[in-house]
Amino acid sequence: MVTDNISSIMVIFGGTGDLTHRKLMPAIYNLLYDKSLRENFCVVSIGRRDKTDEIYRNEVYESIKKFSRIKIDDELWKNLRDRIYYQKFEFHDDDGYSRLKGFLKVLDDKYKTNGNRIYYLAVAPEYFELIVEKLHQHGMTENEKSWQRVMIEKPFGKDLNSAVYLNKKITDVFTEKNTYRIDHYLGKEMLQNIMVIRFANVFFEPVWNNKYIDNVQISSSETVGVENRGGYYEKAGALRDMIQNHMLQLLTLTAMEPPIDLTTDSIHDEKVKVLKSLKELTPDLVLKNAVRGQYEGYRDEDRVSPDSDTETFAAIKVFVDNFRWAGVPFYIRTGKKLPVKSTEIIIQFKPLPGVLYFKEYGGLMPDLLVIKIQPEEGVFLQFNAKRPGTLNKVIPVRMDFCQNCQVGMNSPEAYERLIYDALRGDSTLFTRWDEVEYSWRYVDKIAEVWKNNKPDFPNYKPGTWGPYDADELLLRDNFKWWNIGGFYDENI
Repeated sequence: MVTDNISSIMVIFGGTGDLTHRKLMPAIYNLLYDKSLRENFCVVSIGRRDKTDEIYRNEVYESIKKFSRIKIDDELWKNLRDRIYYQKFEFHDDDGYSRLKGFLKVLDDKYKTNGNRIYYLAVAPEYFELIVEKLHQHGMTENEKSWQRVMIEKPFGKDLNSAVYLNKKITDVFTEKNTYRIDHYLGKEMLQNIMVIRFANVFFEPVWNNKYIDNVQISSSETVGVENRGGYYEKAGALRDMIQNHMLQLLTLTAMEPPIDLTTDSIHDEKVKVLKSLKELTPDLVLKNAVRGQYEGYRDEDRVSPDSDTETFAAIKVFVDNFRWAGVPFYIRTGKKLPVKSTEIIIQFKPLPGVLYFKEYGGLMPDLLVIKIQPEEGVFLQFNAKRPGTLNKVIPVRMDFCQNCQVGMNSPEAYERLIYDALRGDSTLFTRWDEVEYSWRYVDKIAEVWKNNKPDFPNYKPGTWGPYDADELLLRDNFKWWNIGGFYDENI
């Protein structure tokens, strides 16, 4: 049940980690700045390093100063500073949990939080089960007169079997209602806007189907490599790290049917229907429609095997086999060491019959609707119009809306919205278990085929758009990838 009663203690496991300092603490500060947090709220960070409250608070101050989207205000910081606490113990240490339980009771009395808790697991996945079990054993997950919720970072499992096991361990303690699986893409401003664009505008929804749309391209590219995440990436790769969660979530929001209302379950139900409608993958289809790549130099990265077969690039042609989308290919692409950092959804509309202007001029650009997720946030419609002048020249032009390009516009970070919603008990922007389940069912089939077919790696140079086979994926359908992050007519 969504409520405005967000009196709570937020307990962060992994309080000294990069995620906490770069994202969580700046998000909490910005929520306080926006008056979205009440006075009866505090934070307890758990870490394995030896620190005092004073040392930890100074470190948090520097992190907020460096990473917050809002310039730090000393008066506001003083307000938050005294509400941040640090506890040191190892995650398997029963004495540490006993001390934590007593300390939280003291804070409950001080801040009048009534036992409400958010446990944020900003830790490596191997600690998820351990921490949840220890919290339960020490009586900190009762969910009776008060509420306790758990927020879990990805990856949620490494395949379907491990995800099923982990889900049972967590929901046996917290229940599905109080389990908040994070996909931070869902907290991004333009992701939340996709449904509004589709369902609040009369000129989009009537053409949002296979009668008018030729193909859909969903791309997320990064210019960096794996950096210091080689150990994690060796176990995940682009398929598990990006396709299974972020990219399939973008697909569901693009392809879903209108929900019967805007309640959490109604929206999740429609997203799951998309995942259940994905065309079944046979081994032959995987080899034909799924491309993987690895950039030159990946095998030299820290904590990466010198003969690694881990993919740093993945592109897949997907079909949603339902009445709305039958026959429309969805092309999904993600990778590291690509030319630009950008995430976009590109809707390419079908061409008109080859008469009139098509007959006269030929080669006209297709109409495009582009939803820009990051770094720019916005949407633009590209269509054909006459170039001003005496010559009858038809060119593509744009109607462009960029919500974070305006002076003074500073969109909230994804974690601000996710933390705020978890405090309120709104799980709309989190991943429900059956979404995780069906995503893994689909991705596991690809992983199994790839496991049994040794790739020829490395197969693309840093700064390019991945292996040639990814281009071939579209060329054989007479399409091409639109170069994300730039204008869409290369000839202008």
